[in-house]
Amino acid sequence: MLENLVKILARHTAACDRPLATAVPGLTLMRADKPKRPNHILFRPALCLVAQGGKWATFGDRRIDYRAGQALIVTAEVPMLGRVAEASVREPYLGLVLELDQAVMREVLSALENPPAVDESTKPGVFSIEVDGPLADATLRLVRLLDTPQAIRALYPAIMREITYWLLSGPHGAEVIRMALAQSHERRIAAAIRTLRQHFAKQVRIEDLAKVAGMSPSVFHRHFKAVTALSPLQYQKRLRLLEARRLMVDGDANVETAAFEVGYESASQFSREYSRMFGAPPRRDVETLARRPGAWENDEERATLAV
Repeated sequence: MLENLVKILARHTAACDRPLATAVPGLTLMRADKPKRPNHILFRPALCLVAQGGKWATFGDRRIDYRAGQALIVTAEVPMLGRVAEASVREPYLGLVLELDQAVMREVLSALENPPAVDESTKPGVFSIEVDGPLADATLRLVRLLDTPQAIRALYPAIMREITYWLLSGPHGAEVIRMALAQSHERRIAAAIRTLRQHFAKQVRIEDLAKVAGMSPSVFHRHFKAVTALSPLQYQKRLRLLEARRLMVDGDANVETAAFEVGYESASQFSREYSRMFGAPPRRDVETLARRPGAWENDEERATLAV
């Protein structure tokens, strides 16, 4: 599977050094001819598969390494620090991001005779898996649709349901299933995350977010941190700083305007927190990125940036 997948990905990304959106819904191809600097990423629920090379991502205080034949599964919208760690011109990093469809997941779940059992504890929203057997075969067939674009509309839905089936029935099914269960802690936290994303530039009360999740403030805070590895306020700060960086890199705002646009009242506080997160003051960081076109776009960032 890997050998065939590498050939297809290498062919379709030969002239592309940044994330390549495809005609297959939710599928983005990745290539890097050299290791990249660590970059802050905001993931949506997705399967992030490495076909060649290696990556790592930090989630809270955990570092997750994944290499050829492995994938990062993201079940909630979580900010992480990620990096392409193994890549060269001769053997470039090749991978893909496939967004997971919760509606398809619920449909497949309803058809399972023996759905995976779910415990009541709250698990982190990020983990790695081995991609082999039927899951690997279905993923390869999905990517092969790129060679027959006229078949995508007819065949994509069935292959996507198949991939979802193997994820739910596999060894990590109990973790994946949480995305689909209406009353799971993860789904309730996801509702609060949507609210936080929609209003990240405003002051948001923990009590209001807890109400959206149907939890008490203390229980909500505990489950939010278990899923995202951040407190709600830390999560909001990451959203603000990621959006401010995007505004400045795209040329839509200077430092002061970006700070105000994302909800900061003090430009100096904004600059301090920006420097802590990105390792350089805003102006210097943006100037560095401007001299290196595309450098700010780490692999999955464009594919999964939620702001």
